[in-house]
Amino acid sequence: MAKAAKEKKGKVRIAEQVPAQDGPNWPILGLAILGMVVSGYLTYSAWTLQQLALCTEGSGCDVVLTSKWSTLFGMPTSFWGFLTYALLAAIAWNKRTAAQWKAAFFLSIFGLLYSVYLTAISFFVLGEACPYCLTSLGLMAATFVVVLFQKPAQMASFNWGPWLAKSVSPALVVILALHLHYAGYWGETARPEDPWIRALTSHLTQIEAKFYGAFWCPACKQQKEMFGSSVDRVPYIECSPGGQRAPVAQACKDARIESYPTWLINGQRYIGVQALENLAQFSNFKHDGATR
Repeated sequence: MAKAAKEKKGKVRIAEQVPAQDGPNWPILGLAILGMVVSGYLTYSAWTLQQLALCTEGSGCDVVLTSKWSTLFGMPTSFWGFLTYALLAAIAWNKRTAAQWKAAFFLSIFGLLYSVYLTAISFFVLGEACPYCLTSLGLMAATFVVVLFQKPAQMASFNWGPWLAKSVSPALVVILALHLHYAGYWGETARPEDPWIRALTSHLTQIEAKFYGAFWCPACKQQKEMFGSSVDRVPYIECSPGGQRAPVAQACKDARIESYPTWLINGQRYIGVQALENLAQFSNFKHDGATR
């Protein structure tokens, strides 16, 4: 009996050792590269604060990509999507084996479920839609379908029930944990940008206003906090990049900055922390459709 059982286990192991197929998994690799292009473009635009093509200010795309769901752990959500697609591409580049298929299945099912979650948030919570996000959802869905139909036929003793429990359940648990994070039950989530403040920062940048300060200056920190999630859009110039004892930045010397914070707006100098309403008045800011 023991000998027969050992022989049976040996046969199962041999059957489950799926022969590796030569060459990359081109369908998965192609979809992963397309996903990297889309998510990479979104990430680059978020980091450089550049406006996306076909995504005007106030549009559904803009609303979705400036909401609190657009960032995760201090990074653009698209950055994590880029990493997911990059991992899928790395997996697809290797020879096809049972282990490769399982890894691709797990990543694609997690990516698909998370994309569905974000799409549901955009439709039912934000009431808007983002073409780039929907494109990514489509690519991830296509990837999952391709992976699903590529299951190696030689995988003996494979059972969908236990496998789905092992792969889908952890993915759902992680997504639930992320949802609780966005809901504020643990960790800190980025607040959505205030439309009025965002428009003000864009206006200050357009008229070439300047906010001079230093990272160690408490008043400068207080001024920055007033801008909330739009702080990265503020036309800020760091006067003390090397520290408090280091030489002042040349741009600040040229502007004859003697105290922080200092604003230069339309040729006028304003010293000290300024209320946002005052900055709007100094810069002749008017924004239809957004009031403060």
